[in-house]
Amino acid sequence: MSFESEIERRKTFAIVSHPDAGKTTLTEKLLLFGGAIHIAGAVKSNKIKKTATSDFMEIERQRGISVATSVMAFDYSGYKVNILDTPGHQDFQEDTFRTLTAVDSVIIVIDAAKGVEPQTEKLMNVCRMRKTPVIVFINKMDRPSEDTFYLLEEIEKQLQINTRPLSWPINSGPDFKGVYNIFNSSLQLFNPNVQEIDPGIKFENLNDPELEKQIGKKDADTLREELELLEGVYPEFDVNEYLEGNLAPVFFGSALYNFGVQELLDTFLKIAPTPRPRSSQERLIDPYEQAFSGFVFKIHANIDPNHRSRIAFVKVCSGTFERNKPYYHTRLGKTFRISSPTAFMAAKKEVIDEAYPGDIVGIPDTGNFIIGDTLTEGENLHFKGIPSFSPEMFRYIENADPMKSKQLEKGVDQLMDEGVAQLFTNQFNTRKIIGCVGQLQFEVIQFRLEHEYGAKCRFEPISMYKACWIESENKNMLREFKLRKAQKMATDKQGRDVFMADSQFILQMAQQEFKDIKFHFTSEF
Repeated sequence: MSFESEIERRKTFAIVSHPDAGKTTLTEKLLLFGGAIHIAGAVKSNKIKKTATSDFMEIERQRGISVATSVMAFDYSGYKVNILDTPGHQDFQEDTFRTLTAVDSVIIVIDAAKGVEPQTEKLMNVCRMRKTPVIVFINKMDRPSEDTFYLLEEIEKQLQINTRPLSWPINSGPDFKGVYNIFNSSLQLFNPNVQEIDPGIKFENLNDPELEKQIGKKDADTLREELELLEGVYPEFDVNEYLEGNLAPVFFGSALYNFGVQELLDTFLKIAPTPRPRSSQERLIDPYEQAFSGFVFKIHANIDPNHRSRIAFVKVCSGTFERNKPYYHTRLGKTFRISSPTAFMAAKKEVIDEAYPGDIVGIPDTGNFIIGDTLTEGENLHFKGIPSFSPEMFRYIENADPMKSKQLEKGVDQLMDEGVAQLFTNQFNTRKIIGCVGQLQFEVIQFRLEHEYGAKCRFEPISMYKACWIESENKNMLREFKLRKAQKMATDKQGRDVFMADSQFILQMAQQEFKDIKFHFTSEF
């Protein structure tokens, strides 16, 4: 297969949602279609020991939530599909934001009963910023849900994007009978006792009396009325509007019962973008360029706890990645040969010989990579848009077992490289401070340090409002600021100056008094 054909058959996307909307369940069902797994895991059942493929960490199995992005790849219908299942919980949104830099499109899962929830809005803001194409899957139609037109109106208003239904539900909850697939003019009937794929009944003409036989006169009349209203309200589906990020196609179904998932997947593969050009600080990188380039968007320590392995996830942006070929690490200015690059099925890995734009490659890492690093064939490139955000919660981290200080140091070092949280060292008393976006992250750090590194830590409270990265061309002012704020100055893991402001008032006063100093709230500046 030619280089161009390999790129054109790749579809790399993330599945995002508010917690509990059914995102991980949808991922499982998509993997079933790809033949990547043979039994879908129950994400939240204590009775079933089989857990979701994408929730492979011990804490994920115990809590029934995703706390880290997992990558899964499979072949389906001639396409190479790369799925990134992201954490829904707001305490892990940074991992999700970074993942969105590595995908070409997104599927947003919405709970039909709850509608648009806060976390979904935040994720949509990131997609809008990047003009990432979005498909909406309205899940859990087998449960009582909002009125369909109201749901669509809510999505347009809250997510600030035009919608166009490509399937339409017949009732919801106990009366849910199925969906009419507008995209290919067929009726899919819902049967909760049968999870076999319904090939659908073709209905080019909805006035066909066969429709009454299938769903009854009342529902047939309602379906005809609603579809007529729909055609009057919504313009024809325009694939270019979707690709430009202005229009979201909408599908309905129930991931738990595997209903509506194949229609979503089949349509997605027809309309979703292939790998797209990517901005670097130097220039725009086209995926069809012959020279390889890629960037690290995630690092995962202990992906296999038995071997203490650490993996850097690299998104291939252009050219062909080849095993054992020397590649240039632009931040370190060194060349590396990667002897055992891997492809993923969540925690399972297999060594690959080559990868193409759109693919995610796992590179075994001994501490050479951090999030945002670029690999090329020699060109000095730096990919943009992989920030760390200013944390909102802070704790001192202390060793709870003096015999395990080396293990604690190593564990903290590796977990911080993952981007789970951020590590700051107070320049005044050299105490280590962990900064997180949410409380749950502290629990995850404590759990992983104990179970993966054999180290115990305790967290002590600290009164802190915001961590701000500072820089200035006025060296004298910068020196004076650091002297006057000595007790509140820290360095991050890269050695950059960080001002730890006690309160919003103190931060505002500092900004007013030191006008030549720039205060940054993301690490990318």
